[in-house]
Amino acid sequence: MSDILEEEVADYLRREILINKKRPDGRKPDDIRDIIAKVEVLPRTHGSAIFQRGETQVLSIVTLGSPALEQLIEGMEGEETKRYMHHYNFPPFSVGEVRRRGAPGRREVGHGALAEKAVRPVIPSNDEFPYTIRVVSEVLSSAGSTSQASVCGSTLALMDAGVPIKEPVAGISIGLIIDKKDKSKFVTITDIAYQEDAQGDMDLKVAGTKNGVTAIQMDTKLTGVPIKILEEALEKAKVARLRILEKILETLPHSRKSVSEHAPKVILVKIDPSKIGEVIGSGGKTINKIIAETGAAIDITDEGNVTISSKDVEACQKAAQWVEGIVKEPQPGEEYEGTVKRIMNFGAFVEILPGKEGLVHISKLAPYRVENVEDVVKIGQIVKVRVLEIDDQRRLNLSMIFDQGGGESHRQDRGNNFSEDRFRRSGRNDRRDRNSRGRNFGKSNNDQRRPKRGF
Repeated sequence: MSDILEEEVADYLRREILINKKRPDGRKPDDIRDIIAKVEVLPRTHGSAIFQRGETQVLSIVTLGSPALEQLIEGMEGEETKRYMHHYNFPPFSVGEVRRRGAPGRREVGHGALAEKAVRPVIPSNDEFPYTIRVVSEVLSSAGSTSQASVCGSTLALMDAGVPIKEPVAGISIGLIIDKKDKSKFVTITDIAYQEDAQGDMDLKVAGTKNGVTAIQMDTKLTGVPIKILEEALEKAKVARLRILEKILETLPHSRKSVSEHAPKVILVKIDPSKIGEVIGSGGKTINKIIAETGAAIDITDEGNVTISSKDVEACQKAAQWVEGIVKEPQPGEEYEGTVKRIMNFGAFVEILPGKEGLVHISKLAPYRVENVEDVVKIGQIVKVRVLEIDDQRRLNLSMIFDQGGGESHRQDRGNNFSEDRFRRSGRNDRRDRNSRGRNFGKSNNDQRRPKRGF
């Protein structure tokens, strides 16, 4: 009895659409159900949106992660990674059922793959947006075309998360009712609902932007679909897609300028691949030190792409500056603000970049004669220096910049001594090499060996 009743209902539905152009919910063939779109619906997520079309409602959630969290796929053709993932969930309560939830079925995997393919072409490159992106679409209520509602919801959620997508994407399903006796009589219907999907002859899912189609899938009960029907269906899909895109842009005109405060911050630094070893250090000593002191996560590829991620922007910036400092090659004439690391009797060693020290000879510490290095600088003191030269062993020779506060104060305190010293030296007949002062000052004639540089 139930089978007979179901068959009669199906015949009635098809006749009404074919003859009277009237659908079960009262819509005309080209009408789209009422649309409701909202963003930022969940407070702690990186991005979220609800897209509702009629009684079909989907919640899409975006989570951002560092590039190190890319999905690794091991297939017959080798390994590959995926940085954009879309997972589609169809819980039993979405259709009013109560049953146990198990592993995702073929339907969920397939709809998730379709929505992922639809949005993937507009995802920015890793250089533009160095994040791994995961979207989860939860179907809250199903009344037909949930996969395409997931596409629309994903677009809004991505924009809400601050992902600079190239263009918004929307999806729509086009159905078909064809006369079983006369194949030339047919009606294509836009935005099919559940009954029309179940009793119709075709479900053509089309997703894309205002400029073209990004994904398409067709399910049909026919042995073949004439070109004329496909042309009409694709044209209707374009018109509907543009209308939905207008609604999406009304809700959120463009992607947010920055990612959520709850999302990790990622900085991409490109270095010369030959410098990777310097960043990692012996046994990972250097990179582990950066991670320990900044709290940022660091990932390096063989191509020299260094990705730094942390929830703290300052930690990211500090780690990025550290890495850039390691690979930077100082040039003569450049000025730096460095820290005095070691003091010798012939000068002071100043760290101008992470892991890069240079010598400020005692004769270059001040514009007057210095007898004791510690009279001018102390270990840990921040000083301004200029790169004088780089020798054939890549060692840096530096000079103090005398117009800084410390230099001025020393010059003023010892102004008279400086003049007297200059006068006394100007009267000497025996003018030895000034650069030898740092090596011989304070030593006896029997102990004037040249000390080793601290490298």
